[in-house]
Amino acid sequence: MVDLVKNYSIIARRSKKSVIRELLKFTQQPGVISFAGGLPCPHAFPVEEVKEIANDILSNEQASHKALQYGPTEGLAELKRELIKLAEKDGVKITSDNILITVASQQGLDLVAKVFVDPSDPVLMELPSYLGGIQAFGAYGAKMIGIPIDNDGIRVDLLEKALIHLRDAEEHYKIVYIVPDFQNPSGVTLTTERRKKIIELSKEFDILILEDSPYGEIRFEGEAPPSIYSLDDTNNVIALKTFSKIFVPGLRIGWIIAHPKIIQKLTVAKQSVDLCCPSFTQLIAAEFCKRGYLEKHIEKVKSVYRRKRDIMLEALEEYMPKEEGITWTRPQGGLFLWVELPPYINTEEMFLEAVEQKVAYIIGSAFFCNGKGQNTMRINFSYPTEEEIVEGIKRLANVIKKRVAQKPVLQKEDEFEGVSF
Repeated sequence: MVDLVKNYSIIARRSKKSVIRELLKFTQQPGVISFAGGLPCPHAFPVEEVKEIANDILSNEQASHKALQYGPTEGLAELKRELIKLAEKDGVKITSDNILITVASQQGLDLVAKVFVDPSDPVLMELPSYLGGIQAFGAYGAKMIGIPIDNDGIRVDLLEKALIHLRDAEEHYKIVYIVPDFQNPSGVTLTTERRKKIIELSKEFDILILEDSPYGEIRFEGEAPPSIYSLDDTNNVIALKTFSKIFVPGLRIGWIIAHPKIIQKLTVAKQSVDLCCPSFTQLIAAEFCKRGYLEKHIEKVKSVYRRKRDIMLEALEEYMPKEEGITWTRPQGGLFLWVELPPYINTEEMFLEAVEQKVAYIIGSAFFCNGKGQNTMRINFSYPTEEEIVEGIKRLANVIKKRVAQKPVLQKEDEFEGVSF
């Protein structure tokens, strides 16, 4: 047999396994309470509504022919009409030419990276950032530059310094990648003020903004800031959206909103990947929106997740050790919160201990493009039951308490601050 590794393309050699997908294998062990995946609550799935719609489509000769046939690469007109209506609620006026339907937003990430990134191109992103974005840009050889976040989102002062440095160094920078709403993995939301500043920076430095917002509609409290796309007046923003978290992930439907010229180029890139998204699932999603089911479903999901988040926060307050340096975020929506432990605790090393105690999380370093974050973790509250959340936090707290008790007499890592190039 030929040497496969030698014959792999450079993209295949750059592509890395998903840390999350690898760790999720451990969660399949009997009795493990998993805070690891970013899975929606299956008990909230609108099964009856989907059954009704699917049956109606297949019972209609014309609709069934369309559902089971190839469709246009750009996506079906029926779904695009509903997406235009959704955009209008966000204050965004678009046409069909501004939309490309994708196989969820992960395909959108890959297509954007494929069209805009050359090897060694700097891509600026939050630190930490969504692992799927890190994977997509890494596969195409991007030089990823992490900009630290705080409770208000990405540090725009450090972003500006990084852009000045790249411009002065005549680097071929092109994209700032942002997850602005209940960010994966941290759960923090980018403030309106910072969103406006990012728009200003995109104009000054002639750089695209890739806005990835899968969870924006799942807000439990507070006022929603405007999307970055809605604030832009220069066509510098590419927005990624998906039904995976606000409807169901099994349909695998997402969409890209951008200037028609960008959509045209992304469409060409998609043609060589899958020709088109499944027509059947597109029609189901379109009809789900048209019948008014989406708004009702989102309200149901928000109610379920709000309660689960509150239970998790209460459990953390009650059971986590009161050691200095143990903190967690308090997201106003979404599916995740972020835990930071003292620097002497390595969550990678602690992971197997946690699994032995029948609880799992995602190691924070998976979300750091610079290899940092060994003392952090992401935990999910949308998937486990309310009872599992309480018991799982108890188990996790006990594992952490053991690590705290083994605290080294003197050990200190350099604090992470600033930007590494």
